[in-house]
Amino acid sequence: MTLWTLGSINADYAYRVPRLPAPGETLAAEGLMRGLGGKGANLSVAAARAAARVVHVGAVGPDGRWAVERLMEYGVDVRHVAEVGEVTGHAVIAVAPDGENSILIWPGANAAIPEAVRDAPLAEARVGDRAVAQNETNGQGGWLATAKRMGLSTAYVAAPFDPQAVGAVLDVLDLLILNAVEAEQLEAALGRRVGDLGVRDVLVTMGAEGCRWHGAEGERSFPAPKVEVVDTTGAGDTFAGYVLAGLDRGLPMVQAIGQAQVAAALMVARRGTADAIPDLKEVQDARLAP
Repeated sequence: MTLWTLGSINADYAYRVPRLPAPGETLAAEGLMRGLGGKGANLSVAAARAAARVVHVGAVGPDGRWAVERLMEYGVDVRHVAEVGEVTGHAVIAVAPDGENSILIWPGANAAIPEAVRDAPLAEARVGDRAVAQNETNGQGGWLATAKRMGLSTAYVAAPFDPQAVGAVLDVLDLLILNAVEAEQLEAALGRRVGDLGVRDVLVTMGAEGCRWHGAEGERSFPAPKVEVVDTTGAGDTFAGYVLAGLDRGLPMVQAIGQAQVAAALMVARRGTADAIPDLKEVQDARLAP
């Protein structure tokens, strides 16, 4: 089957800093890396590296052709990535020695994806394919609703978090992925527990504490593998991509979560975003302690 991703494509500028800056503070960076990023691109690369067939739907500016080529190198189908007049989206990322980060995003072309570019690819989709979106593009709500009507399994990665954006797509979702802070904010906004949202499966990531799965059989927790953290940027996207790829390959949710946690653990032990995502063989060969 195919995973259809409506998602952002960014140039990531990651700066190593001695600590995350306080308000009004100026810090000298100790290093700089530029690479492919964006939550959508990270997810697509992760799913492709996890052996899924992935079609990415999105947009870049004239300055972003290198990013499209990089997606192709990782096995992502980019026929439905448009070039528009806006600059390519980009992120400025400060990464502290403990791996924590602070991120500033300019949406650019990600917020200017033409309607025809978004909708046309779904005409190629088949019943049983999967469609996933997140909140760094325009038009994700209508796109997911169309995918659901066409018989696709739908997923939403609730980042960058906006409770209104999540609430607008709940009725058409089969899978919702969000982190623990986002889960608390969503519960406060909607007055319901995440397990009572009417979504078949909800995954709540908790960083070093692992994740929770709210499914038909109730709530289940999974501890995270232990690694030395270098950079947490993109770990949640890697987890989401691996979960979706695992489900697409027919893995039960428990096994899909297990592989995704190993992939995210390997990811945080490296510097970089999309370019640091491990492939399936690395994940299967890894021996990490829980």
